[in-house]
Amino acid sequence: MSQDATAEFGKLRSFFWPVHMYELKKMLPMFLMMLFISFNYTILRDTKDTLVVTAGGAEVIPFLKFWGVLPSAVIFMLIYSKLSNSLSKEKLFYVTLFPFMIFFALFATVFYPLRDMLHPNESANWLQASLPESFGGMIAVYRNWTFSLFYILSELWGSAVLSLMFWGFANDIMKVTEAKRVYTFFGMGANVALLLSGPSIIYFSNIRKLLPPDVDAWQITLNYLMGMVVIACLCIYAIYWWIQRNVLTDTRFYDPAQQAKAKKSKPKMSISESFLFLAKSPYILCIALLVIGYGIAINLVEVTWKGQINKLHSNPNDYNAFMGLFSTIGGAVNISMMFIGGWIIRRFGWGIAAMLTPIILMLTGLGFFSFVIFQDSSLLQGFVSYFGATTVSMAVVLGMIQNLASKSTKYSLFDPTKEMAYIPLDQESKVKGKAAIDVVGARLGKSGGSLIQQVLILSLGFGAIAPYVAVIMVATIGAWLVAVRSLNKQFLLLTGEKSTKASSKEPAAAAL
Repeated sequence: MSQDATAEFGKLRSFFWPVHMYELKKMLPMFLMMLFISFNYTILRDTKDTLVVTAGGAEVIPFLKFWGVLPSAVIFMLIYSKLSNSLSKEKLFYVTLFPFMIFFALFATVFYPLRDMLHPNESANWLQASLPESFGGMIAVYRNWTFSLFYILSELWGSAVLSLMFWGFANDIMKVTEAKRVYTFFGMGANVALLLSGPSIIYFSNIRKLLPPDVDAWQITLNYLMGMVVIACLCIYAIYWWIQRNVLTDTRFYDPAQQAKAKKSKPKMSISESFLFLAKSPYILCIALLVIGYGIAINLVEVTWKGQINKLHSNPNDYNAFMGLFSTIGGAVNISMMFIGGWIIRRFGWGIAAMLTPIILMLTGLGFFSFVIFQDSSLLQGFVSYFGATTVSMAVVLGMIQNLASKSTKYSLFDPTKEMAYIPLDQESKVKGKAAIDVVGARLGKSGGSLIQQVLILSLGFGAIAPYVAVIMVATIGAWLVAVRSLNKQFLLLTGEKSTKASSKEPAAAAL
């Protein structure tokens, strides 16, 4: 094989398979851990939306995120930070995962079957008769409190288990040079999980077609879905246990002496001191702005989109089946983007890669909101009916395209670049900063978007908020882009990297 052919093959191999063979002992179990965590994330994400939206409408979500998810995230962060000072990292992982597994098992077997007994329907009916119609979302949170609790724990799974525990573990055992090659590979595990969880959701949601009319099909669906969640949790436990005893004891992949030295030199800080420390760090604040910006922007779009889905699919099984289809398509799109995302990071650098997510989210979001705002116009209705569709079904499709675009760039570009930004930091900033940003910051972003929508819903009603939400989305993404520019300069200084422009000149100089 000629040198040119060999070089070309090397480029293709690095594009499609950036992992060296000897690294599989470390990378493959991390890939599988990400797969099982993301498998649960998809099932829980689709199921929580089905539960609360079909029971109380999409207007429930803003109230839940602000009054339920945000306080719970703060409480979790306080407990986690306290435990991190008294437990080893391995024990902390086990202790953190256990309550999630137990609750989701109990929900399908105890809480949902006894919902009529547990839900305060009489007092909720009195509140609904006494308060204005715009308070319907808040009343639904109270009426269906077990569904609300399921929603809160499912939201925390994404921030606590996926963002904090998995990525925190990865950042502890990875170097910057490794991260550039393999973080998108880990993200591939999340998207393979979509291809597994999506069809599973569709199959078990459509099971009602095989059941007698007097059988609660949604109860059967929940039994299967939560059973898979518990099994996946047990697999996560097993993989993490294996890594601790077979990978972290191999000096090729992990230097325990260096880690022990970093842990020994780590100062002890109280919660208030930790927040004060983070507030004084422009670098940490910029990461927080990225996370908050994404949370607000994606939440503003998703709530409106889910309201359109509920108009089209009001039955829980039908709604969940549609979300399963969305997850399946998302897995295929995301896998394609993972290869492209890894190439973009390596070719154009951190800054360009980090900017693409907000830019794509803005463009697709504006397209979706434009259709929703003008969907009642006779011209648009006539155009849509020409294709045998309705404006609601078209809004659902456009919203799905927007969500596919934003989520594919999140997995392939936003998550890898965000996690890479933590690596140059010292151990104290990694642990305390990541806990505050990923758990509280992410929830603050989504809850901030929810607070905005609450004010708009109570003032205007859910059906009239789309134009105002679109304007706020554009302003939020603008601030997000400013934070990316600032963080890129600081990241390059910390890592000692040259700018993309400078590095692109090196081959030419070498040729001379």
